Amino acid sequence: MSTGQIVVVALRLVVPLLILRRPLAGGIAALLLDALDVVIVELFGPGGMGPHYHSLDKLMDLYYLGLEVWVSLRWTERLPRLTSIGLYLYRVAGVVLFELLGWRELLFFFPNLFENWYLFYLIRFRFFPDLRLDTWPRVVGWLALLYIPKIGQEYLLHISEAQPWEWLKDHLPGIR
Repeated sequence: MSTGQIVVVALRLVVPLLILRRPLAGGIAALLLDALDVVIVELFGPGGMGPHYHSLDKLMDLYYLGLEVWVSLRWTERLPRLTSIGLYLYRVAGVVLFELLGWRELLFFFPNLFENWYLFYLIRFRFFPDLRLDTWPRVVGWLALLYIPKIGQEYLLHISEAQPWEWLKDHLPGIR
C-alpha cells in the first residue's frame, strides 16, 4: 500500500468515530471523506487507490453507515427509526449482491438513500423540530424528495461510471 492509501484508510476508519459523539458533524465529515478519498490519495503522489478500491470503499462505507444506523437506533420517533433501519439493510443487501455478482449497476438499484435520510433527520431534528414525520405518507414524501438528487448521483457513479474525482483533480489547484 502507498502512503496515500494508508492515510485514507486510517482517516476512513478514525473520522467516522465522531458520529458516535457528534452524529451530524460526524456524518457530514464521513460523507466528505468518502467523496474525497481518491483526491486525498493523489495528494501523496500517483498510484490511486489500487485495483480493489471499489470493494474496500464499499466496506468502509458500510462501516461508517453502520455507526450512523447505530445512532439512529436511539431516535425516539418510531417511523424515522424504522425507515433508517430499512434503508440501511436495503443498501447492505445491494452491496452484498454487488460483491457476489460483480455487477456494478446493482448499486444503482440499491441506492444509498440511507445516508440522505440520516442527515435529513438530524438536520430536521436540530433546525426544524416542528416538521412532523409521524405518518408514513409524510415519511414517503420526504424520501421521494431525497431520492431525486440521490438517483442522479447513483446513475453518474454506477451506470455512466463518471469519475468526479478526476474533475476535482483537474480543477482544484495543487492537485496533480
